[in-house]
Amino acid sequence: MGPPPRAYSSPPRIALALALSACATTACRGAGPGPSPPAGVSVASITVTSKTFGSGGAIPVDFSCDGKNQAPELTWSAPPEGTASITIVVDDPDAPGGVFTHFIAADLPADQRSLKEGLDPSTLGAKIGKNDFDHTSYDGPCPPKGELHRYRFRVFALDRAIGGEGASRGQIDAAMNGHLLGEGALVGTFAH
Repeated sequence: MGPPPRAYSSPPRIALALALSACATTACRGAGPGPSPPAGVSVASITVTSKTFGSGGAIPVDFSCDGKNQAPELTWSAPPEGTASITIVVDDPDAPGGVFTHFIAADLPADQRSLKEGLDPSTLGAKIGKNDFDHTSYDGPCPPKGELHRYRFRVFALDRAIGGEGASRGQIDAAMNGHLLGEGALVGTFAH
């Protein structure tokens, strides 16, 4: 009888680096901390508010799949100097299958500070990405019955326009990576 078999495993740092590299090149859904800034740039904080609901508050039914399914009013503070475009992403981090994207609006003008209730951002020149319902539109909160979920209305200030008409969340995240100058979020909740 010979010596006991040796278990082989790759060094943890190499495996982690490979996994992170794979996610960076394929833009894994719901993985990682989000887009990064250009080298040497600190990400500025953007304050996001809404007349529709307060921070941590309940999102009214009209802005969900049970109601009119329209986007709420959003307002954000001035982005940092050098901002060339604004991207808005609405997602549900509590979805059973991982982060679920409800809305993407890329390339809003850098001087835009709000979106009116129910407004189609494409009227302002935004490129609407494809959400996880496979729609190029806003689709409001719609968690499984009996579950309370959080919904993040995220605003990203970028140093360039990224395009994105019909793009997936992974494609939008990949396009934003290395171009983030500022970000902020307003979180609301919804349950049926």
